[in-house]
Amino acid sequence: MRNFSRLVLTAIFLLPGFLNAQVEYQPVTQQALRESAGGGPIDFKVLVDAANLGGEETRIAELTFHPSYDPQPHTHDSIEIFYVLSGRFGHNVNGVPAILEPGDIGICRPGDTIIHSVESDEPAVVLTIWLPGGAAAPFHSPVN
Repeated sequence: MRNFSRLVLTAIFLLPGFLNAQVEYQPVTQQALRESAGGGPIDFKVLVDAANLGGEETRIAELTFHPSYDPQPHTHDSIEIFYVLSGRFGHNVNGVPAILEPGDIGICRPGDTIIHSVESDEPAVVLTIWLPGGAAAPFHSPVN
């Protein structure tokens, strides 16, 4: 039993290192990986994805929703987490509306029907995390 416990503890501490040893990633990124040209209803800065993470485990982006954004129902194949940096962000999930303000967090699960909106005359800026990240491409799928 003692040897089994040692084996389990060794696997817990060493296995992640072995799994990650093959992956090349950039532990520090000085700037956005990709940015929109600006001026659209949604501007984005991709901060973390496979380009610097080395895998599709997550994607993180700063999204700026402008008041001209046209709310449309959509879904994702991934978990989507929002952290509001500024503005008032409408977050309707499966028909349950909420308005998120700076410091608030909103969460969507895969398959949820989501409608985002801007709830003021100022843009809403949100840090958005998708898990897994590859499922977030391009960013969402419209609901028919």
